[in-house]
Amino acid sequence: MAHHFANTIPAHLLMWHRVREYAVPPSMIETATARRAVGDWAGACAAARVDIDLDLRAVRDRHGTELVTRLRADLRRLAPDLLRWHMPRTAPDGRLRAGLTISLARYRSSGATPLQLVVRTPPAWADAGQRISLALWEESWEETGNGSGHLPYPHPHPHPNRRFRLDLHRHLWDSERSGELAWRCGAGEAPSLVPTDRPHASDRLHAPARPDVPYGPAVPYVPDVPDLPDLPAVHDYPWESARWAAEAELLLQAEGCPRGAFTVRLGTRSRGVLELVAPDDSHAPTFRPLREMLPSQEVAALPVLPEAAARVLPDLELLRAGLVTTVRLHPLVATALAAFGSAASSSSGPATGGPALQPGDPHRVECRGEVHRIALRDGTLTAIDHDPAQLRREELLVALGGPALPCLRAIDEVHRDPEALPAVRERLGHGDVAGALAVVEGLLGPGAVLRDGPLREELELAAARRIDHGLFRSGLVAVHPGAGPVAGGKASDLRHAEARHRPRLDRRTPRAMRLKQSSRARPRTGQKLSTS
Repeated sequence: MAHHFANTIPAHLLMWHRVREYAVPPSMIETATARRAVGDWAGACAAARVDIDLDLRAVRDRHGTELVTRLRADLRRLAPDLLRWHMPRTAPDGRLRAGLTISLARYRSSGATPLQLVVRTPPAWADAGQRISLALWEESWEETGNGSGHLPYPHPHPHPNRRFRLDLHRHLWDSERSGELAWRCGAGEAPSLVPTDRPHASDRLHAPARPDVPYGPAVPYVPDVPDLPDLPAVHDYPWESARWAAEAELLLQAEGCPRGAFTVRLGTRSRGVLELVAPDDSHAPTFRPLREMLPSQEVAALPVLPEAAARVLPDLELLRAGLVTTVRLHPLVATALAAFGSAASSSSGPATGGPALQPGDPHRVECRGEVHRIALRDGTLTAIDHDPAQLRREELLVALGGPALPCLRAIDEVHRDPEALPAVRERLGHGDVAGALAVVEGLLGPGAVLRDGPLREELELAAARRIDHGLFRSGLVAVHPGAGPVAGGKASDLRHAEARHRPRLDRRTPRAMRLKQSSRARPRTGQKLSTS
């Protein structure tokens, strides 16, 4: 019965359930929250595995004290664990979307170009540990060819992504505005009543705005996506279309135009071109498909509705499906969705912690006609129903090629391929090395010696991939993945690149790599010394 029930759960919900289980462990949330509560924003970032690539003194010298004051206030309100919780992820493993630059806040100052606080994810070949970085980005850096700013490493996409932006969704990373999550995600709005008066644009985001019903007498309304021709994929994924009008109004106001057209990315090669219209200022704006066809260049230049506004919040979907309760969510998210999650609190969610064995919980193995126990003793997994001298004799017999006791075979199997290997693999994939080692120690004991097998291979692979991330962060990679076809974006290809290969330099080559390749200050080891 459980197998058939699992087949009825959508694949994206299963992915998000694993993400919520392993991506942001409770220990990270507790440590980051404690450090943020005392004003240590840098310590909170370190606890959430967020690298800091900005210098406040340099920003003050360049942009002034007023902008630094606003920036420092945002950094103190930043909840890096909440930011990691809401970061975009890719199917099917739920890892962070690689090579992405997301805008968190924009700062304008007189006499200088706009400055943005951004968060970046490393490329796929260097995503070991699932670390993210916090930096600043300025428009002038893109114009001068230094898109990555003053970073020691080149980033594949330093420009802030228009589809994934959080500067209009501060409730997804700002601890003081996390309570707006229920208003912005539309929790408990299906169906609901349309308010009788029309509040301000920013205040209307706190109310259940509707895409095609003007503000007037309260009437029941069930939201639906408007009919878009030749785009059936819009009905195959949970879209938050009831919020599109209010979110699009906020997007267009940020772009400097109260009304106009915008796009929604519906698929890999499909975009919905919509327009925000209203009879006058006394009516709430509604959206509808754009009537005239626009050239592809003009469509690409239109504002893009952020992904956080276009789709249903994953936590809301999990609560509606009964896969989790508010207790299992991030504390700030649980507080915001407490009213919605109280209805589903009676349903029990899946067991946490995976199939990890609790310390002292014995395995039972049939050995020589009897049921023997295997449990942790003195920091190692051992057969407690056998005499230590007998175990030493049996281990020596196995070393000489003889048959092993069933108890010893069970212990050897647990060391090589334990039942908790999927949980260990998930934790390592999401960068939770401490959690993975805790599962291994709880299963095998802190004094265990790993043997050859899948478990040891997973741990060694995780350690090796961390070297690739260190090379990316330090800028010591010999050939940048975006500089030539030899690398192909994979660390394994970098190791097999020819020693004398030098990629062709062009305008797409990162500035740091151009300086390294074009520098003439190299040791001339090939010159012969004069003997005269």
